[in-house]
Amino acid sequence: MKPFRRLYDWTLGLSRHPRAPWWLAGLTAAESIFFPIPTDVLLAPMAMARPERWWKLALLTTVFSVLGGLVGYALGYWMLDVVLPLIERAGKREAYAVASGWFEQYGFWAMFLAGLTPVPFKVFTVSAGAAQMALGPFAFGCFVGRALRYFMVAGLVRLAGPAFEQHLLKYIDVMGWVVLALVAIGVIWVT
Repeated sequence: MKPFRRLYDWTLGLSRHPRAPWWLAGLTAAESIFFPIPTDVLLAPMAMARPERWWKLALLTTVFSVLGGLVGYALGYWMLDVVLPLIERAGKREAYAVASGWFEQYGFWAMFLAGLTPVPFKVFTVSAGAAQMALGPFAFGCFVGRALRYFMVAGLVRLAGPAFEQHLLKYIDVMGWVVLALVAIGVIWVT
């Protein structure tokens, strides 16, 4: 059974569609708010399918990630009254206080690093809003961190070219199952 290879083939076909950039923009914004699949899974095949447009795709992904991040921030900022009782019931009030202090103290750097990590970006965007982090450092940190990540992904795919794809296809199912297992372990660990 090779579900990740079939998903990759489907995504690569999708990446050649004339409206693919709009799908990339929508997925990117949604990933910053609620969607569980990282944008890289569409960005990389699109950069491979259209290597001459790699930088435009990276820029589009960056802009829509920040826009989605601003929506996530707003949700955290305006929905804190709804979420805080849930945090308290879960016994995570102290962890919330630590996270709030972290956003207050490290601001830009917190969002910059969040933009680079594989940790779901929505966790940081909503949390930063809930912690009422200053909007300027939030947006700037998101932009710089996400730009660095997406330009690196698209640029590496562009540089590596077809040879990279052959290596990727050889191990894609193993990598997919490992990532899925890590996500499951993370969910179990957090809950």
